[in-house]
Order: sequence, then structure tokens, then C-alpha cells
Amino acid sequence: MSNMSHVVDFESCPIGTQDFINSCKDAFYSEGVLMLEGFLTEEAVKDLVAEAEDQKELAHYTSATHNVYLTPYQDHLAEDHIQNRQVSSSKGCITTDQIPTTSGLRTIYDSDVFRKFVCSVVSVPELYEYADPLSSINVHYANEGQELNWHFDNSEFAITLLLQSPQGGGSFDYVKDLRSAEVGDMNHEEVEAYVDGLREPTSLSVEPGTLMLFSGRNSMHRVTPTIGDQTRILVVLAYNSEPDISLSEEARMTFYGRLG
Repeated sequence: MSNMSHVVDFESCPIGTQDFINSCKDAFYSEGVLMLEGFLTEEAVKDLVAEAEDQKELAHYTSATHNVYLTPYQDHLAEDHIQNRQVSSSKGCITTDQIPTTSGLRTIYDSDVFRKFVCSVVSVPELYEYADPLSSINVHYANEGQELNWHFDNSEFAITLLLQSPQGGGSFDYVKDLRSAEVGDMNHEEVEAYVDGLREPTSLSVEPGTLMLFSGRNSMHRVTPTIGDQTRILVVLAYNSEPDISLSEEARMTFYGRLG
């Protein structure tokens, strides 16, 4: 834990203590999201922003359209049906193999203390890194006008660290339990109402240094467009509940522009 203490503020976030773990688990399951402000030390935030800025020229930028369910086009439905309607997302990304070996991001990702904390909060027995060299740690860059549009996740949970906020925009909006994927209830009418702006989502303003665990399989969410010339920098820490799993080749080409 000595190396971790240079990166994680254990006074604010004692992730190795059972009482803190229990309170985090309660918050995650009641709200669908756990936000730990001040998770990173102030020094770590500065170092990781500088590191990300140094690596930014390596980022692969993508701009794509998708429906909110991240599913293929449904020919039996109308073009303007919510399951066929397209929204746009865009970002830059650097991959695990581009993260310096001395990075604090690797210190967190590889830490047994951190993995045990996440396992306890999200109720999984074990976490494993991706077998491919690209997908475990990603740093995302959102320049002015770039956004992550409305969607549901395919995974049960996501782990992010915000390193740098933009001058404006970049808020995290979500609607808890808007669908029930397990029973095939896509809730088209209500989903469309939120996409059309007829309903107000929960909106969170996330501060640099914040760790977020989010359950996005049934909760629709987005990150609003960046405003201003300061890039929003976000880290995604991705694990699997089974060993030896790689992101598909198609997904790697789409997200990263390469296989390895």
C-alpha cells in the first residue's frame, strides 16, 4: 500500500477498511453510482494530467453514430423508431500499451487492495485484466464539441477516474433503471422521452480526482459535449470477471484503430 499512498488519498477514501467498503456498497446498489471525490491525491492528479498531455499525440480519434441500445439496425422497425435512431459520439483514446510502466494508473489497476475493494462493492468474486494489450486501461480525451451520447452499457459496471474537467460541459447525466435488459423490457417510450429532452435526467458534475463506479447496463447515460479549449481527460479501468478474455478484434479496430 506504500506505493498506492502516493496516488490514492487513503484518509479520504480508506478503501481497505470494511466499514468504508460497506458504505460504498450500500451507495452503489441504492443509487446505481458511487462517486468518491478526492480519491486521487492532489499530486497524483497533477502528475497524471501531465502524463496524459504528454501522451495525447498518440491518441486514436473516433467519431461514430449508434443507437442508445448499441444494437444493430432493426429492419422490422421504422427508421425513426428509438431503437434505430442514431446519435453521435466522439473521443480520442490511448491504450494500455501506451501507458508508461511507472504510471500511477498502473499502480491503481494492479493493486490487490483496489481490486478487492471493487470486488466487494460490485459483488464479484475476482477481477482479471484483459488478455489483449489494449483494453485494460484507456485514457479518453474529449476536445471541444466532443461527447459521449446517450447509451446503455453492455457490461454490468464501469470504473472511471476523472483527471481534468473542461471549462464547460462534460457533465455526467444518467437515468437509473430505465430498462430491464434481463427480461427484454427496452422501455422504448420513456427512453425516447429522455433522448428528446422531454424528461430531465440526474446530472452530476464530477471533479478531477474522483473515482466513479457506475452500473450502466440498465441505466441510460451520457457525457455532455465539452465546451472550451480545455480537454476533458477521463481514465477507464476495465476488468473482467473471468480470465483470458480479450476485446473482440472488431471492437479493437473500431475503438483503437489497431489490434495490438
